Amino acid sequence: MRTQVAIVGAGPAGLMLAHLLSLEGIESIVIESRTRAYVEQRVRAGVLEQGTADLLDATGVGARMRSEGLVHHGIRLRFGGGDHRIDFGALTSGRGIIVYGQQEIVQDLIAIRLSAGHPILFEVSDVRLRDIETPHPSVSFLLDGAAMTIECDVIAGCDGFHGVSRDSIPDGVLRAYEREYPFAWLGILASVAPSSEELIYCYHELGFALLSMRSPTVSRLYLQVPADERIGDWPDARIWEELQTRLAAGAWSLAEGPIIEKGISAMRSVVVEPMQFGRLFLSGDAAHIVPPTGAKGMNLAIRDVSILSDALTAFFRSGDATLLGAYSTSCLRRVWRAQHFSWWMTSMLHRFPDSDASQARLQLAQLAYTVDSRAASTSLAENYVGYEWTTT
Repeated sequence: MRTQVAIVGAGPAGLMLAHLLSLEGIESIVIESRTRAYVEQRVRAGVLEQGTADLLDATGVGARMRSEGLVHHGIRLRFGGGDHRIDFGALTSGRGIIVYGQQEIVQDLIAIRLSAGHPILFEVSDVRLRDIETPHPSVSFLLDGAAMTIECDVIAGCDGFHGVSRDSIPDGVLRAYEREYPFAWLGILASVAPSSEELIYCYHELGFALLSMRSPTVSRLYLQVPADERIGDWPDARIWEELQTRLAAGAWSLAEGPIIEKGISAMRSVVVEPMQFGRLFLSGDAAHIVPPTGAKGMNLAIRDVSILSDALTAFFRSGDATLLGAYSTSCLRRVWRAQHFSWWMTSMLHRFPDSDASQARLQLAQLAYTVDSRAASTSLAENYVGYEWTTT
């Protein structure tokens, strides 16, 4: 097979890149190791920045997001028994977020790609990237037991943290910046209407808690737990009891319902530099992971491929590789801004194992300043909805 861009990974990054390229008349083939059902159903991120939502609208895949997504213009910070709203609309000239699950975006992008007759090859195995340092790279793999090869001009590695793309770059090229946090998140999906119209971020002496949602009838909630915690030690009753304790505030009450999914996720941050080597370009989790506290992971992935699409369009139209050469630098400015915001939110809201009374007071002072100061509230708001630089 021959195409212009081989895309490894059918997550939001790979599928969005394929869609953006198709709008420019650039050919691509997407390959994915998982089944279509798996990628369309796995629950991951759910908060879209203003810019992400605008891009989906502008490229013709935002209709269902607009009809089913939940538009929010603020979040709540809960600490010290009080509840405080950060008003995105007032602080960022009307900008906001949309709660719309990653799996929904994946479904929308798969549907529009397949309806246009463009290929996605699911359930491939033994994927190998070859000759990535040359102008003629290729991707080989097995599909239904048959050996296949895609010859191409460029490879986009959008296959996540555990994919093959990053590991295909020779040793010594990449530098990794990593941080492991000494706690994890226990997350649940519950079949119950959200108990708040907006997300609630809660600092509590027992640990962080978050009330989020996926739809008007499905709640998404999280608890900070030790990094080595086992999900088997958390029966449903214990989860609800802990959520009730940490999220309690005045007369407000948390509605409970059947838990339909639960799991524990490690908290870490990773950035690799550069995000490119030869004709291989890394996007999304293949290049960086952020703690989920700042709701940045999927938004960064989609921003990466937006930048890559512009660079590839210039390259295939005129042969100008300037933007391709600057891809990593262009992405990393935003990546590190998101890393800092996510680290700041995580550090402010979580109880660390070595925290003492002094550290707790410092965190409460930071939270109080964040909600009392318009400047501090604005900084949180503009980062949460998606910080946009006015100059390059």
